[in-house]
Amino acid sequence: MALRFLRSLMPREERFVDNFAAHAACMVAGARALTAMMQAHGPEREARFKEVCAIEGQADAIARETLVSLHKAFITPFDRSDIHSLSTALDDAVDLIEEVAQRAVLYRLETFSPRMLELAAMIENCAELLTQAIPLLHDVNRNVGTINSLCERVGRIESDADRLLRLALSELIAEGPSTIEFLGRKEVYELLETVTDRCDDVADLIEGILLDHV
Repeated sequence: MALRFLRSLMPREERFVDNFAAHAACMVAGARALTAMMQAHGPEREARFKEVCAIEGQADAIARETLVSLHKAFITPFDRSDIHSLSTALDDAVDLIEEVAQRAVLYRLETFSPRMLELAAMIENCAELLTQAIPLLHDVNRNVGTINSLCERVGRIESDADRLLRLALSELIAEGPSTIEFLGRKEVYELLETVTDRCDDVADLIEGILLDHV
């Protein structure tokens, strides 16, 4: 309690919340580019693939800036371990979005099922909710109810994605594709669902910050 009071009296580095927001915006952009890649064909698909990779590079730059700022900052708005963990979880989510695109290219998937597009839409929805929640961390006490509500919605989407993954894999087995196609589609399905897991990790970390500051 005394440490919290002391920190409240001292000047703090506030750029961390802005960096988190920029990172979440990369998640939204990456999810949209991935969906566009799945729906495109030929040169347009290649362009969207490159866009996904470029967005991942932007997210990496934000992560590096956050870690450098964390190293230099004397007083931080949140616990240092929370800042590090949140930055890492956001970066992991964008990395996984790129990994979905990379695996699709590796396995030369030519079509993407409605279930894949549905999972991609869930990722985009989660990312958009996080972009709404993160800027509210500038004033945690005033926004605690709204932040909690947004994070809970991310958790519900992640649970829906778990169920959709099981359904999608069951349908894939029933289709009986070739071994290579089966492996490729299975990996893409699982990676898509894992992105929603990482989004839920971000939401959990945000809720942890609330518990420490309210």
